[in-house]
Amino acid sequence: MTLNPMQPAHPAKPAGSGAGADIKTFATAVLLTFGTGVLMMDGWALLESGFGAFLGLIAGGFGIFWWKSIHGKVFPRGLSTKSVVILTVINVVLVLLLLLQVS
Repeated sequence: MTLNPMQPAHPAKPAGSGAGADIKTFATAVLLTFGTGVLMMDGWALLESGFGAFLGLIAGGFGIFWWKSIHGKVFPRGLSTKSVVILTVINVVLVLLLLLQVS
């Protein structure tokens, strides 16, 4: 008779997996895309030309590059909630800046 070691009923999930990690990754994708668009509109409103929008696009690209240099990937799997909240605050500030420029 052979002895088979007992296997766990459910294998342990690695850190950063599950629905919470998926929601944070999706929110990051939405916020980075939205933030780049708002930066383009801020540039357009500030310089009142397409060149301002182009500069906003360049600034958004540098922002995404900076985000990648901090987290290792643009959309990391195990992202902290603090990072998503900071990204949300940055987007709110950019929208408020746009509203102040328009009025």
